[in-house]
Amino acid sequence: MSLEHQVASGQTIGVAMSGGVDSTVTAALLMENGYKVHGFFMLLPLDSLEQQHEKVSHVAEQLQIPLTCVDIRDSFQEIVIRHFTGLYKQGLTPNPCVHCNRHIKFGLLMQTIQEHGIALMSTGHYARIRQNKTVAQLWRGKDPQKDQSYFLCRLTPGQLKHLVLPLGNYVKDDTYRKAHELGFDFSGQESQDVCFLQENLTDFLASHGICPVQGDIVTTSGKCIGVHTGIWNYTVGQRRGLGIPDATPWYVVALDARHNQVIVGKNEQLMLNTLIVRDTQWHMTPPLQWEGDVQIRSRHRAAAAELHRLSDQRYQIRFDTPQRAVTPGQYAVFYEADHLVGSGIIEQQSVVEV
Repeated sequence: MSLEHQVASGQTIGVAMSGGVDSTVTAALLMENGYKVHGFFMLLPLDSLEQQHEKVSHVAEQLQIPLTCVDIRDSFQEIVIRHFTGLYKQGLTPNPCVHCNRHIKFGLLMQTIQEHGIALMSTGHYARIRQNKTVAQLWRGKDPQKDQSYFLCRLTPGQLKHLVLPLGNYVKDDTYRKAHELGFDFSGQESQDVCFLQENLTDFLASHGICPVQGDIVTTSGKCIGVHTGIWNYTVGQRRGLGIPDATPWYVVALDARHNQVIVGKNEQLMLNTLIVRDTQWHMTPPLQWEGDVQIRSRHRAAAAELHRLSDQRYQIRFDTPQRAVTPGQYAVFYEADHLVGSGIIEQQSVVEV
């Protein structure tokens, strides 16, 4: 395994532990490479917290490493869940993992690790960091099916320079194989995308005070063809659950929070060549114009595009080929080959009538 940092003899590193295969193997690999490992487990407002705590405690005992629990429940509720529900009310589709990584895992947890006198932090993310004399660069992981660099796109240079990612050069099968060699059995266990969504989205939002509000389902030309009970129950590209019979399927093409409308259209109206991003964050000098690959959601295949600067943190993105279901609230992430160089938040777009 190749690590991004030079290992000092006996140097301690703080590992964010979950009790799952990725963080377990991360800790073991670091120990094999000369680090002393101190595990840190985040106490989050999850129904499964007690079971997770038991699991991670067992892992720490088996690895013979110290484990510190960090109570982040109140901060997680305020910073992640409140942000998540608020964006849904605005007709946006957020990515809470990206937001959590920036502010919680590599924010509050990293700060806690450093307060314990530990300079470096490690997680089980499948991404790579390359250190040079001036800056830490974020790169895709070796496993294209598991690459998680997208979820780390909003980390700052200050956060990246303290981060070690041992699994960046691993594929998932290697990780399971290593866990088996260590005497762990994680077969059939995979973490879910959004850790706090242990029920369906509608029920979760209702439990946080977002109750049904009736509104119109309209076409892009403004014709009312149905009724909805909350725009937050829909996302761009959705086909199922609309209940609108027609010769060809209807899809959600936009959500209009101002007028409480779900806007639907045909498949061709989901295809866009251009979009606008705000709050851009670059890992280089912000360019006036840039060409590279842009990934518009975590499971999207990055596509060739040009960026043109509109104002301080707003850019227009023009793709070489149309992209399907561009979703406001998601992150557009910019790559030069496998090197992540920047990101922005997709703005609400108007749709074109056909």
